[in-house]
Amino acid sequence: MNQIFSVQGMTCGHCEKAVITAIKLLDPQAEVRIDRSQNRVEVNTEQLRETVAEAIREEGYTVAA
Repeated sequence: MNQIFSVQGMTCGHCEKAVITAIKLLDPQAEVRIDRSQNRVEVNTEQLRETVAEAIREEGYTVAA
């Protein structure tokens, strides 16, 4: 299922990689697209939305939606 998150705090490529890695640890098959300029993370995964959001938060980012 496709999920879209508004993630605050991503400022560089390292930030993007941290978010992608955290999501891929939950679901290695997940498709992740990040638009840093829009603070947008789009994830296609079977994981629950809150589980994905928590993985992003654990990396130190704020998940708004």
